[in-house]
Amino acid sequence: MSARLVKLSVPLLRLTLGLVVILESTRFVFSPSAAHFLSKAGLPSWIRPVLGGAEIVAAILFLVPFTTLIGSYVLLVIFGLAALVHFFHGQFEIGGLVVYAMAVLVCMAYRNAGTTEVHYDRT
Repeated sequence: MSARLVKLSVPLLRLTLGLVVILESTRFVFSPSAAHFLSKAGLPSWIRPVLGGAEIVAAILFLVPFTTLIGSYVLLVIFGLAALVHFFHGQFEIGGLVVYAMAVLVCMAYRNAGTTEVHYDRT
C-alpha cells in the first residue's frame, strides 16, 4: 500500500462519514416517514428536529479539525441513543449505526497518529 494512500485514507473516511451523516440527518429532519415512525413510537413531535439537528451539529464538529474529538464523542452518543430507540421499538436493523460508530472510532484512533511514516515488515 502506498504511503500516500495510507496518509489520505482516514481523512477521506472522516470527510465521507461527516457528509453522509449530515445528508442522512437532514433527510431525517424533513422526512414525513420519520415523523410517522416517531409518532407511532409514542415520541413527541419535537424529538425529530432536536435529534436530527444535534446530529447535524455533531457531524459539522466532527468535520472541523479543531473540534473533531468533541464531534466524535457526540456522534457516538447520538448513534448509541438511536440504536437504543430502534432496538426498544422492535427495529433490530441497526447495522448502519454500528458501522458509522466504528468509522468514528477509527477516525478518533488515527486523528493524531503519524500516518506519514509507514512501517512495513519485510521478513
